[in-house]
Amino acid sequence: MRISRLDPSDLDDCLVLATSRGWAPEQRKWALLFDAGEVYGMRDPGGGLAGCVALTRYGEGLAIVGMMLVAERCGRRGLGGRLMEHALEAAGAATVFLYATVFGQPLYERLGFRALGTVTTSIGEFTGARAGATRAATPADRAAIDALDAGAIGADRTRLLDGYLALAEQVRVLERDGAVRGFAAGALNGGTLVVGPAVAPDAEAARALIADVAARAAGTVRLDLEQRDDGLLAWAARHGVAPQDTTALMVHGERELPGDRARLVLPAMLALG
Repeated sequence: MRISRLDPSDLDDCLVLATSRGWAPEQRKWALLFDAGEVYGMRDPGGGLAGCVALTRYGEGLAIVGMMLVAERCGRRGLGGRLMEHALEAAGAATVFLYATVFGQPLYERLGFRALGTVTTSIGEFTGARAGATRAATPADRAAIDALDAGAIGADRTRLLDGYLALAEQVRVLERDGAVRGFAAGALNGGTLVVGPAVAPDAEAARALIADVAARAAGTVRLDLEQRDDGLLAWAARHGVAPQDTTALMVHGERELPGDRARLVLPAMLALG
């Protein structure tokens, strides 16, 4: 089966493939991936998709791979490796990273990825109070948000943020000394508010941003927190958002990820970094 670039008309087939593997039917996420990135797939002669993968570029130097899926009926035929090799070739000289499940990690390791850290997905109803230390973002804050995000991720993600922040139910900023020093967004995925991206100068600011977004959620919230010595995972668990699963943050080859990653508290989503 030949690998080709998919277009938005293939979105429904991507949803069918995702749900067949037990993933949620995340239409808004897929639409954003088609808009901000490149989705590649193999069309099954029998109908539908045999597999797919998404590549999202941030400038010329950084790219993330996500949503790598192979239909169960097509398993154990090397399709996952072929899709990943295609994505790596398409990324060219860029530093490529991804978030790997425990099932996908062995494949990525064989392809030259190495683990840099562990991310814990925590889900639950936030029981804490609003910190009251942040305010709703305005259009005038957008330049500061873009700059904070670029500094943390190490690349310009203006195009991604254009689409993502337009979908977000909340975008909040934290000010210190008359300047915006941090921000956090929250977007619904099904009935869950996924908090992220979030950039903060320290753990106190991170807690304030998360609390002020999560306390406004109508139901459950999701936090994808990298395991660090900042106490955020334990703080979230004490406030009702308990660990559910883990993924490995991985980078291809011997490169290091750019940017000030310590300030990146939460990714936009695991498929986008």
